[in-house]
Amino acid sequence: MTNHMVVEKKYSPEPRDLIFTVPNLISAFRIISIPIIAYLVTRHMMVASLVLLAISAGSDGLDGLIARKFNQVSKIGQILDPLADRLLIFCSVLALSISHIIPWWMLAFVAARDITMGIFILMLAQHNYGPLPVHFVGKAGTAVLMISIVGLMVADIRPALPACQLLHLFAVAAAIWGIALYWLAGAIYLKQGIPLLRDRSDLPEQDGR
Repeated sequence: MTNHMVVEKKYSPEPRDLIFTVPNLISAFRIISIPIIAYLVTRHMMVASLVLLAISAGSDGLDGLIARKFNQVSKIGQILDPLADRLLIFCSVLALSISHIIPWWMLAFVAARDITMGIFILMLAQHNYGPLPVHFVGKAGTAVLMISIVGLMVADIRPALPACQLLHLFAVAAAIWGIALYWLAGAIYLKQGIPLLRDRSDLPEQDGR
């Protein structure tokens, strides 16, 4: 039992109040790269945006690996990493909408979900609850959306080609499924978090002594 606990502690360290760490710098790079990727998409510079997106995606797993291996797991890192994912999806969908590659209603659904979850996360934070565990549906929704975004960007490189037109249709269909999973994950998150808020509201108020 002791050996198991030691191994678990080694590879899953508790988050600490660290700011200037290599993983956090990598996450910051990802966030900084997002508006650049979005700008390139609006200019239909898809090859350059795909290269930068690939570098950003590659750094996504790298920061977590370094954080666990060198015991640099931080509280701010646990916020920056999912924030970068959300911003990448929203800004990419926004750029694709501006470029008239996808309809605006897709952006509306993504934005409404992110705003809803952002408000709910703030409510949880007010009651001293951190981020709830990420559900598999949320990971699947994010993955499908990212695949569809890449597919839409690739299809726009040569939009007149029949193969690219077919890829565009498949990517739009994947985006619809991704948005559906995105909302389903949000509903699961709400189902997990609302009871916590109710339990907290049922606690007696402290008298301050």
